[in-house]
Amino acid sequence: MDLAIALRVRGELTDAELEALHAAAFGHPVTRTPWRQRLADRSLAWVTARLDERLVGFVNVIGDGGVHAVLLDTCVADDLRGHGIGRGLVAAAADAARDAGCTWLHADYEPHLVDFYEHACGLRPTAAGLLRLT
Repeated sequence: MDLAIALRVRGELTDAELEALHAAAFGHPVTRTPWRQRLADRSLAWVTARLDERLVGFVNVIGDGGVHAVLLDTCVADDLRGHGIGRGLVAAAADAARDAGCTWLHADYEPHLVDFYEHACGLRPTAAGLLRLT
């Protein structure tokens, strides 16, 4: 299948469409998350993927104000996984972080996503720690 996916750095989106995509990808109920305000206030960049008018992918990039950037909320619509959309999102996010002066791009991911992040996207594994706060 040859898909005409449009990737956009800082692409337009609505709170409702991103919330629906995020909820489906991460298995939580749809709520009223103020995505656009969060992105405007806290993100270094974000990348949207659209098939025609439909939002089918998203990744957020936050930064430390220096050389480090972090990928958050990478998600692709269930029915379009396996078509390279996620890989395209991460590549565009890496370019945006590089353009912003970052040297390092970090991502935390669960074991079932190792193949995607390490093999498809080229990240290398590192030791890291995580503390659940709630």
